[in-house]
Amino acid sequence: MEISITKRQRAFINSPAFETLYGGAAGGGKSYGQLVDAMLFALEYPKSKQIIFRRTFPELEKSIIRVSRELYPRKIYKYNTSMHTGTFKNGSIIDFAYCDREADVYKYQSAEYDVIRFDELTHFTEEMYLYLISRCRGANGYPKRIKSTTNPGGVGHFWVKSRFIDIGAPDTVHDCGETDRIFIPAVVSDNKFLMEKDPDYIKRLENLGERDKKALLYGDWDLTEGRYFTEWDKTVHVIKPFILPPSWNRYITLDYGLDMLAAYKIAVDEKNRAYVISELYTGKDNGGTGLIVSEAAAAVKKLIGGDIIKSTYAPPDLWNKQKDTGKSIAELFYENGVKLTRVSNERTAGWLNLREWLKVYPDETGKSCADLRIFDNCINLIRTLPALQYDPDNPDDCMRDPHELTHAPDAIRYFVSGRPQKTKPVQKPPVYNFKIERPKPDPGGFGDKIKLI
Repeated sequence: MEISITKRQRAFINSPAFETLYGGAAGGGKSYGQLVDAMLFALEYPKSKQIIFRRTFPELEKSIIRVSRELYPRKIYKYNTSMHTGTFKNGSIIDFAYCDREADVYKYQSAEYDVIRFDELTHFTEEMYLYLISRCRGANGYPKRIKSTTNPGGVGHFWVKSRFIDIGAPDTVHDCGETDRIFIPAVVSDNKFLMEKDPDYIKRLENLGERDKKALLYGDWDLTEGRYFTEWDKTVHVIKPFILPPSWNRYITLDYGLDMLAAYKIAVDEKNRAYVISELYTGKDNGGTGLIVSEAAAAVKKLIGGDIIKSTYAPPDLWNKQKDTGKSIAELFYENGVKLTRVSNERTAGWLNLREWLKVYPDETGKSCADLRIFDNCINLIRTLPALQYDPDNPDDCMRDPHELTHAPDAIRYFVSGRPQKTKPVQKPPVYNFKIERPKPDPGGFGDKIKLI
């Protein structure tokens, strides 16, 4: 058997990184390269275990499974339709799986794989990806790899871009602390086989709308269409921390659930400009276990530090009575030393209000400014706020999926809904200037007189 591959596919197959992302534009041979790589690994490492994910099973069946059954020789490979598993003669297996909802990841809780593969990675949420790659493990001594392919766009566009594209130059393995990663780009012109068999494919891509053409023809990751907060400009909204005047009003705003706590300390100056100065972001979305109310209240008090807080804003659902205790979450916070202030959870009005705070305009010196700016230590807010996308069913709202992206922005939405007050200018004591006229002798004997002018 002889298989032809492109130079880009060969780079993907030979990648030494633990996490590899391949693709970009359409027609770069992503799925084919993924399947060739999976077969070579299976044949080289007997009884190895691999899994290939797609977001939904119909997508998986119409693409990856169909191509694999055409590509893999029947003499060495057999596909089990009911189990969705392919088995090679040497005992190696490839599972074909889907993960439609975030809760679906727990179907693979006890699984172990040598290689985990994602087809169209930007269709997955970051929470799905981080959980599923933890299943890449085993004591057989075989290489452990995460291999992904994708086009730009989709619900996971911004986290994939942050994880693989923004870390540095492509075709370079980058040490990212816990893992090493590489992005291997490919465009349709890299696929000589497609160009020979279907030379008009590029013309069809050129007829797409501007956003799809950028993503699918050029593999452009700098997409802004679909972004909810088009006002976002990192060069304006993200600033270096500085020492704040103690007189500035300070607020806490939070989004809380048993799975996640996102809280921020915000200062407001005399011109009603707000500065997000500290972040508390903990729970299941970043590898934690979530906090009960007493733990959450303790964490919020630590965030407050020694500052005087005018209000601690929270959404109205925290005032709902709990069936087991008859108390609300707000009452439990109060019993643990944190008094919450109830604010509106009206999404459309809240987001529109936040867009006004993010609007960029020239300040008194002519430099670009905004009424809401964020210290660069608030990494999760900076990561998630610009990643929110329009809800196609309601353009006035943003998408609630992936849920992981909404916690920090929701907390800031509660802040602007709370109508924070600007700091009143410090009143300086009045200065009196007296001009003293020295007394003169009074011949009439009525005494001396002093005039204050």
